[in-house]
Amino acid sequence: MTSEPHSTTTENAEPSTKPNGAAWACDDFTTKAATVGVIFVGAALIEAALIPGMVIGAAAALAPKFIPQIGATLQPLFRSAVRGAYKVGRKAREAAAEAHEQVQDIVAEVHAEATTPSGTAPEAPGTHAA
Repeated sequence: MTSEPHSTTTENAEPSTKPNGAAWACDDFTTKAATVGVIFVGAALIEAALIPGMVIGAAAALAPKFIPQIGATLQPLFRSAVRGAYKVGRKAREAAAEAHEQVQDIVAEVHAEATTPSGTAPEAPGTHAA
């Protein structure tokens, strides 16, 4: 037995050359990704029906972290979609009003034809008897 103290891995670890320990964060992400991958493979080997639940759980765990970023990214898209829907609604309203007016004109013509005596022909629009 030696009298040398046992060192831990953190004592022998080399310091990060990147500011704020970005190398450690990368290693931490890699470790987490590898762990999740091993768990997914294990679940697939044991029971494939567990995978959808695991995906939903992972999404629920990651949602609070990424939802604000997604919201900020999608805000311009949402605004343009609302503007487009508003413009389409206005055009549809105008088209419906025009169609309603044309139907009313046709109904008025039919009503006028029904009230004229059957022996006389109605005058063509734009012509007047002199």
